[in-house]
Amino acid sequence: MNYDPLQALMIILVVGLVTFGTRVLPFLLFPAGRKTPEFILSLGRALPPAMIGMLVVYCLKGMTPMAFPYGLPELLAVALVVLLQRWRHNTLISICGGTACYMLLIQGVFV
Repeated sequence: MNYDPLQALMIILVVGLVTFGTRVLPFLLFPAGRKTPEFILSLGRALPPAMIGMLVVYCLKGMTPMAFPYGLPELLAVALVVLLQRWRHNTLISICGGTACYMLLIQGVFV
């Protein structure tokens, strides 16, 4: 799809304003001198595990345990992610290691 220069400029401006707004809004809603509402604090405690659980379900939804390769690539990659996370406590290393392991398994081992 081709945009004329004015359309492209408008899109860039709108995306920039929305991005800037999402960065500034928390500082406007919760200034440094005020106590953060308990509801926001409870969301901060509950949402990270909920999001991780949702991502695990999403990643494993296509697994076929009754047909070759019986879900082994997924389970091995999940096990590696858990081990890396327990060992290094670094989310980036865990995610990259699990992704690399899964890709290696589905493209090289369980072809």
